[in-house]
Amino acid sequence: MTDRSEVRVVDWPASGGGDRLSALLADYHLRTEAEKGEPVGGVDGLPDRYRAEVLDPAAAFAGHTVLVARVGDTAVGCLVVTRPADGDAEVKRLWTDPAFRGRGVASALLRAGVARAREAGARTVRLSVWEWRADAVALYRRLGFTVTDPWDDRPQLLCMRRPV
Repeated sequence: MTDRSEVRVVDWPASGGGDRLSALLADYHLRTEAEKGEPVGGVDGLPDRYRAEVLDPAAAFAGHTVLVARVGDTAVGCLVVTRPADGDAEVKRLWTDPAFRGRGVASALLRAGVARAREAGARTVRLSVWEWRADAVALYRRLGFTVTDPWDDRPQLLCMRRPV
């Protein structure tokens, strides 16, 4: 029987599960590096700034909002929302454990992240996404994000934003 428990989005670290957040971030970064054609064998092979997020998310995301999606007692997804700067907050590190995809985890995280950005005084929320992540791009479009002028010049990276 498949567990179809409700998705709850909670603040981290109040939600506990620090090791699970680190595991979700590791999965995110390892998958991203592989998709970019630069696979690494594990966390130790990640670029320094990504490895730092995995090893110490509290320090890496200090001052920002970290949300964790839970199904039952299990942390199954994460999202970071930066504190607003010049009216923009940025969504980063949206990730859902592949075993829990198709249950609305990413949508719940993104909606909660946009709400938190609004509460923090942001006027817009922006994000960047690799163009080959078609499912993520479709999700962002469904939730009101549109492609905008890039602030990051890496090839194949789409920049998107939406008002809050």
